[in-house]
Amino acid sequence: MTYSIGEVAKKLDLTVYTLRYYDKEGLMPFVERTTSGTRLFKDSDIDFLKIIQCLKLTGMPIKDIKDFIEWCSEGDSSLKQRYDMFTERKAIVEAQMEELRRTIEVIEHKRSYYETALEAGTEEIHKIKPMENAITN
Repeated sequence: MTYSIGEVAKKLDLTVYTLRYYDKEGLMPFVERTTSGTRLFKDSDIDFLKIIQCLKLTGMPIKDIKDFIEWCSEGDSSLKQRYDMFTERKAIVEAQMEELRRTIEVIEHKRSYYETALEAGTEEIHKIKPMENAITN
């Protein structure tokens, strides 16, 4: 089965413009075209586009994604390069996740701060010295 660019855009929650940009940048050399130039996407093309999306979400530049696609076309001779690239991407995503975890901690702290202030009806609750707070409670 083949799909139009519009169908693929909808399936992947991308714009047609994005897919055309990917094509212009050389990220879709695998997509066949009709004699009139219409792109015909197969299920395997969609699967590959999902990998491209994944790499984009890690912050990988288009140039590096293009290198990956070229390595794929080289076959087994580039297996190590592809493995190393995904190992590097994993480390980058893990670092991003750690940063997000720290961000969540700050957000949770501030939520707790404001929740306490809301319950007390004032932020002044946070300005009371800990010893005074212990005595009055």
